Amino acid sequence: MTQEIELKFIVDPSRVDALRSHLHTLTDEHVAPATLLNIYYETADSWLRSHDMGLRIRGAQDRYEMTIKTAGRTVGGLHQRPEYNIAIDKPELDLTRFPAEAWPEGGLPADLAERVSPLFSTHFDREKWLVNVGDSRIEIALDLGEVKADELAEPICELELELLSGAAEDVLKLARQLVTQTGLRQGSLSKAARGYHLAKGNPPRPLRATEILTVAPKASVEQGLEAALELALSQWQYHEELWVRGDKNAQAATLAAIALVRHTLMLFGGIVPRKASARLRDLLTQSEATLTSAVSAVTAVYSPEIATAKLALTEWLVTRAWRTFLDDKAQAKINDSFKRFADINLSRHAAELKRNFAQPLMDKYQDQLPRLSRDIDSMLLLAGYYDGVRARAWLENWQGLLHAIKTRQRIEIEHFRNEAIVQEPFWLHSGKR
Repeated sequence: MTQEIELKFIVDPSRVDALRSHLHTLTDEHVAPATLLNIYYETADSWLRSHDMGLRIRGAQDRYEMTIKTAGRTVGGLHQRPEYNIAIDKPELDLTRFPAEAWPEGGLPADLAERVSPLFSTHFDREKWLVNVGDSRIEIALDLGEVKADELAEPICELELELLSGAAEDVLKLARQLVTQTGLRQGSLSKAARGYHLAKGNPPRPLRATEILTVAPKASVEQGLEAALELALSQWQYHEELWVRGDKNAQAATLAAIALVRHTLMLFGGIVPRKASARLRDLLTQSEATLTSAVSAVTAVYSPEIATAKLALTEWLVTRAWRTFLDDKAQAKINDSFKRFADINLSRHAAELKRNFAQPLMDKYQDQLPRLSRDIDSMLLLAGYYDGVRARAWLENWQGLLHAIKTRQRIEIEHFRNEAIVQEPFWLHSGKR
């Protein structure tokens, strides 16, 4: 087994030549393009996907390799996944050659070999550069081709940084240098993810409302912080993808995702000092300005400003950069129970909501939009320990008020305000459990 660590970028096709020229300046170790064919397999009931696994055969120059990728962690476009690679003589699966540890139950399921079949393929030319950064060896791969499922296809135009040896931090260091160039977009949709989507018939991707965050029962405050930021980054990348694919409504959803990052930093601001996230918040401000003023989605999402901000957030998360700013008291707090933190802050934000909307505000409702949005986001991030039906019902009145204020529906504003302020809490008030 190896631990795959790679960072993926989508490349603006119009910037490929400029990117290639820049990569040539980084190293003399260049590998000319070679054609790679990948066939991905799945069962009719998506058994592999349900276990967060991917199975493929890759072929190049009459050499073949069979690979299983198992569950790992993806933050932004940084993928950290265990994988098992087996050299094979011809493009035919032989699942018995994978070690028992590769399978969820510690052994190959009895009928899996008979149930898997080709689902989609990727066909692309890979050009590579090998660079040394610090004590690390990194492969830069430029992939140009297409992913195809039956009659459906879409282009591949990607850049991958893969750590061959050394530290993941050096991959991020190299990426910081690369994103100063226009034309890179940190992407979370892998080739495989796009292939699975095409295999379903390429259905429209809908806007995705922020759901209540769920974390492990005994999570620490730090784990809650990480989960909240990963949710916000996922929302950012998802809606950015929709926007660049032509959904104009996704621009506002992308801005809302960036706001969710900000609100997360504010929510945990009593523990993580502002100086820990000062640069990140400045980059978020630049991103918001770029998104708001951009003449097109492509201009915005492939800009150095957006790429730098998303990479900074990814790095902040992966390296847990806040830790160096914590004193002993803050360290004790961040190691404490997220459940207790959630109880205390649910009550605090609910009290703020009721205080701000206790009385009709006449023509001043618009002034409360930023604070209302922040409090709703905070409740979404904190409510995961409680009954989902009750929590969503409680939140829906405040979300209805937010929508009514945005759309200036005065009757609806007062309806939702009255409903929201009389609701009983769905959480424990005491902060203890």
